[in-house]
Amino acid sequence: MDRHRHAPVRDLAGLIAAILAPALPLAAQQPAVAFVDVSVVPMDRERVLEHQTVVVRDGRIVAMGDAEGTQVPTGATRVAGAGRWLLPGLAEMHGHIPGGDGQFAEDVLFLYVAGGATTVRGMQGNPGQIELRRRVAAGELVGPRLVLGSPPLSGGLEPAAARERVRAHAEAGFDLLKVHEGLSVAAYEAIVAEARVHGLGWGGHVSDVVGLEGALAAGQTTVDHLDNYYEAAAGDHARIPELAARTRAAGVAVVPTMALWELILGAHPAAAMLDRPELRYMPRATVEQWTRSVEQRVSGADAAEVRSIVAFRNAMLKGLSDAGAEILMGTDAPQLFSVPGFSLRPELAAMAAAGMTPFEILRTGTVNVARHLGLEAEAGTVAVGKRADLILLEADPLRDIGAVERLAGVMVAGRWLDRAALDARLERMAERGGAPGAPLTWEAVHAGAPQKEPA
Repeated sequence: MDRHRHAPVRDLAGLIAAILAPALPLAAQQPAVAFVDVSVVPMDRERVLEHQTVVVRDGRIVAMGDAEGTQVPTGATRVAGAGRWLLPGLAEMHGHIPGGDGQFAEDVLFLYVAGGATTVRGMQGNPGQIELRRRVAAGELVGPRLVLGSPPLSGGLEPAAARERVRAHAEAGFDLLKVHEGLSVAAYEAIVAEARVHGLGWGGHVSDVVGLEGALAAGQTTVDHLDNYYEAAAGDHARIPELAARTRAAGVAVVPTMALWELILGAHPAAAMLDRPELRYMPRATVEQWTRSVEQRVSGADAAEVRSIVAFRNAMLKGLSDAGAEILMGTDAPQLFSVPGFSLRPELAAMAAAGMTPFEILRTGTVNVARHLGLEAEAGTVAVGKRADLILLEADPLRDIGAVERLAGVMVAGRWLDRAALDARLERMAERGGAPGAPLTWEAVHAGAPQKEPA
């Protein structure tokens, strides 16, 4: 295997660790928090540790053990854990975040956290996001850990210009490069070569002319949306094991975004989503636009063809999982009924429908993400010394992945937000008509980049 393929991820890990470090002094100013007599889903393997007490201080887990034998520090905030399950916070590895300060940015970041996403990889960069990342890391805003993709590198770039943009994005402080379809082979190769110089990963879409085979051969950091798998297999399910094995061998991670893609294909009517309670946190105009867009897609779709593509995508995801390829949780929020944070819930259900077990699904948002970012010593499991990014559930997610919807609270960077605190802020958002801002649509999010949707 090309020794350069994994170098960007290792270099990215060091950069992320440096970014996250400033959050700890702020967490140190907060009192200790103890989850008392809780069932822990540590995610190191498929198991539950019952009757545990987990103590957090200075943004880290400092103690974990049997509830009867683990001391709760004097003055610590006690969180009742009986009948509840504690596990690592989930990751959104293909999310979109605003490009600057203001109420809209603060609301979107909070929505991710309120839905259980304590890490977000932004995949449509904007210079204003660098300051947002700093403010979140400093504890000035309640938000997830941010890993920032660059502004998109898309069609029409000449190789020299592509190299220059990579250099500029590296100097600006972006963590990885966002690539789109439409890139020529020469431009893609220039991006890959320059990315390696700067220790940056590159991911997102697959260029049609480079193709899935070219992306795998280059060691693209992530292929998102299962992009180009259907085309590479020509829809033939018999080719799934081969493609899955080659993906694993290449060390390329996949961010499938299953639930959204079914809406993009026109597989479900808008009426099936309109009862989702989280829509209250979005502007009415946005929800109305989403409704029109989805209905247009349904009316213009060939139902038989859509069923065929959805069936292939489900089988492809199951094949990748069975082959041991690295799968990362992502939803492409916020767009088309994918409300930040809350969009994890239909995504988990879609992954289950594809045949993945609850433990396999949870790994895609925890352990796999930590390994992908080179942060296994910092994140991904519940253990002493790990960052205190946690979610507390009212039911066992290893029995039913739908338990993630029963969220009792979220801890991000050691800051505990119980159900009442989450609901109070969410209710304020709903009362003022949701997160303000322009309608969030597929077209708006991907403005300026060629829009490729599965055919």
